[in-house]
Amino acid sequence: MARMMDTNIVILAMIGILVFFGANKNVVAGQCLGMQGLITQCAMYVEKFGPMMNPSPECCYQIKNADDSCLCQHITNAVLQFIDLQKVIYVTQSCGTPIPSGTNCGGITVP
Repeated sequence: MARMMDTNIVILAMIGILVFFGANKNVVAGQCLGMQGLITQCAMYVEKFGPMMNPSPECCYQIKNADDSCLCQHITNAVLQFIDLQKVIYVTQSCGTPIPSGTNCGGITVP
């Protein structure tokens, strides 16, 4: 039950961040292709706390259809309070769609 509540908090935080950005005209919710699917299918694999886990096929499908460069541009310190960027890198690699080396994602350059 606690795990489900933690995942819901991550999802709500991501939605809140999207709404915040949309209100500031920096990002319109849905501007990044695949954002909603990533939130619903992949949040549990990239949340800050908990073990590193292999992603589900549904999560991998969302990753393969997302615009990772757009998403990386909008990972802020606020987002990094809820997700672990190392897990993001692991999950994308596990799905066969790694974030390209040298990409700045959340202020961190992907090795």
